[in-house]
Amino acid sequence: MVLRNKKWDYKYFLNMREEVLNSWPTGKEVNLKEAISYLSSLPKEKYADYVLKKADASQKTLLQPRAGVPILKEHILLLQYLQNEGGADILPTTIDSYTRQNRYREAQMGIEESLKEGKSLLNGFPAVNYGVKACREIIESVDIPVEVRHGTPDARLLAEITLAAGFTSFEGGGISYNIPYAKDVSLENSILYWQYVDYLIGFYAENGIIINRESFGPLTGVLVPPSISITIGIIEALLAAEQGVKSFSVGYGQCGNVIQDVASINVLNRLTKEYLANLGYYDVHVTTVLHHWMGGFPEDESRAYAVISFGTISAALSKATKIIVKTPQEAIGVPTKEANASALRNTRQTLQMLENQDFLDKNKLKEEEYIIEKEVRHILNSIFSMGEGDIVLGTIRAFSSGILDVPFAPSKYTHGRVMPVRDNEGAVRFFDFGNLPFDDEIKEFHKKKLEERAKYEKRELSFQMVLDDIYAISKGRLVGRPR
Repeated sequence: MVLRNKKWDYKYFLNMREEVLNSWPTGKEVNLKEAISYLSSLPKEKYADYVLKKADASQKTLLQPRAGVPILKEHILLLQYLQNEGGADILPTTIDSYTRQNRYREAQMGIEESLKEGKSLLNGFPAVNYGVKACREIIESVDIPVEVRHGTPDARLLAEITLAAGFTSFEGGGISYNIPYAKDVSLENSILYWQYVDYLIGFYAENGIIINRESFGPLTGVLVPPSISITIGIIEALLAAEQGVKSFSVGYGQCGNVIQDVASINVLNRLTKEYLANLGYYDVHVTTVLHHWMGGFPEDESRAYAVISFGTISAALSKATKIIVKTPQEAIGVPTKEANASALRNTRQTLQMLENQDFLDKNKLKEEEYIIEKEVRHILNSIFSMGEGDIVLGTIRAFSSGILDVPFAPSKYTHGRVMPVRDNEGAVRFFDFGNLPFDDEIKEFHKKKLEERAKYEKRELSFQMVLDDIYAISKGRLVGRPR
């Protein structure tokens, strides 16, 4: 079967579903009819789409942390703390690494060892192992929506269990949860698996249950050029819409130059809606998500707070619908609940102080939006052409040829030739375009910007700049200047 962007047949879904639910014992707990009944009983305040729509209408930016521990009671206490002490608007359940790789036996051992030792020995919550009934305890213990955050190329069983349990938002996609996370998983497989997830969510939508879907915008989190992140977000939105998803959040990872970040969120929001409408998906509610800096953090707590506050500026000025909040302990490891709540309060304070302010250079913002939009359109036009109008076929062929590429990714299904570097003002530019389908105007724009930096620093433009930029923020700078 050649994979296409086509709405699945219900019988095809049911045949695959039987295999999925039988792949681990807790899958047998899922009953779609009962799940729809349960979800229908939840108050609207526990629906991510409801909260996002309300925020979108009032141009309010919501806050969501990352959090997940393996012991159920402790995970519940953690989320309650982030709700009550941190003031989170949407709560997460971050899934552990074993579950992300569908290694449920090892995840079960991690639960047992964690209980035995009285401490967390997994880096997240193994929802598949707990099953529907236990996961519902999470939903019923808090007053706001809970989203599943993970990093799973094959999230079919995870989606079945958590959605039936009452989680109303599900992050990821066949590209964004494959290329940056896995080495050997083909795009054909991961896109197929995520078509299943999106069809399942579309089935819920047909029965009046609107589950929010969210793309993972940061990708590898290391100087990802905005046009690459935006292109992938749009593709995943289109794939989700075809399977019936009605609420989609497109994500973006902060790069660091405020004008570029605001321009990127603006373009992401505008083009996602445009491409959905052009292809006939008129009833998808689109919102935007900004992730605080995903690269290396300073070890010093005070400096880490500065990075968090700085990232919040771009979210405030772009009116992003949601921020995924980082903590002052990013450089140390898994943060404490106190550090997580503190970061939420810090972000809230910064947002409120920036309310109604707008101090960006409009000419620079317009120039940045122009170049980002042009890059995205070039890539997407090439993808549609390569796929003979089909976005799935085009995406697979584009990655195979390097027309679409992700820097620093572990996957063998991306070329990895694209190389980013900062310009003199800290915006992320292309040091090497790889095979990206850009015209001379785009290439000259980037070349000029990088020449300005080389002249300012009195050194040749080289790969050393790329290395310097990767570690710059953790060392107290945005641009990796020679010292």
